Amino acid sequence: MAFKQMIEMYDFLENPKVDGKAVASLLKRRGADRVEVKRIKGERGTTDSIKVWIHGLRGRSAKGDAPTLGVIGRLGGIGARPEVLGLVSDGDGAITALSAALKLAEMKKRGDVLQGDVIISTHICPHAPVTPHEPVPFMGSPVSMETLNAHEVDPAMEAILSVDTTKGNRIINQRGFAISPTVKEGYILRVSEDLLSIMEITTGRRASVFAITMQDITPYGNEIHHLNSILQPCVATHAPVVGVAITTETVVPGCATGASHGVDIEEAVRFCIEVAKAFGRGTCRFYDEKEFERMVALYGPMTHLQTLGGQNLGGRRKP
Repeated sequence: MAFKQMIEMYDFLENPKVDGKAVASLLKRRGADRVEVKRIKGERGTTDSIKVWIHGLRGRSAKGDAPTLGVIGRLGGIGARPEVLGLVSDGDGAITALSAALKLAEMKKRGDVLQGDVIISTHICPHAPVTPHEPVPFMGSPVSMETLNAHEVDPAMEAILSVDTTKGNRIINQRGFAISPTVKEGYILRVSEDLLSIMEITTGRRASVFAITMQDITPYGNEIHHLNSILQPCVATHAPVVGVAITTETVVPGCATGASHGVDIEEAVRFCIEVAKAFGRGTCRFYDEKEFERMVALYGPMTHLQTLGGQNLGGRRKP
């Protein structure tokens, strides 16, 4: 269970004075191997990027052969002060990622050490702006998505779980969390059977998958509608990316307070931890490598979808 860590991290983040250094201090005290914090500035304010390393027995940090999992908590901000008081719904991604980091750090300190390294990253911003969006407003971010990707997507991540609140839509309408198909280098691939199995075991329910479109896997800034930022890490890496969407039955604005559900977040935390265990020991595949190579051989690379495209042609590429 990870209720204790989730409740502690939720309470810790629901503070108008919280910053990356405070979170880093907590994680270091509890057993994290390394924590890095960088304050980044944008046109709409500042936020603290935080990255946490939990080293495995056979991880790359030990010059081993076990792969490295990345867990990214995606969000605009954990708070929208002074407009609203308290922790906003949009903060669920950060809570999930940091709760997973806290749990993994404590596990290692007690002697339960994973095989592979895990890198967890997110950002801490209790005073984020609000951005207009349909059907409900988004939480904005003080810095650009490109800047966030540069800090949160680490080259050492060999597969990525991108966790994000995904409540402001009518695409998936149930309480809990859902996963996306795997996205890699502009291709939307089949849903990982291994991840489906882990999800069913951790939740005790049938697996849930949310629909994504080509628009969702293109970068922000191209004036195209996106479900939300959950798959934005895929434009900044060659690694396979899977979205972990924390969901609701009704449309909930990201800037709403009192709208986080601890049971749902805790399930997502446990899912991330179980994936980290399995991925490090080589029993969880995000995609079929041979099938991906076959698709690229047949249809060519789709990496242009990781870029802003032909902006000099009004968004249209040369034929």
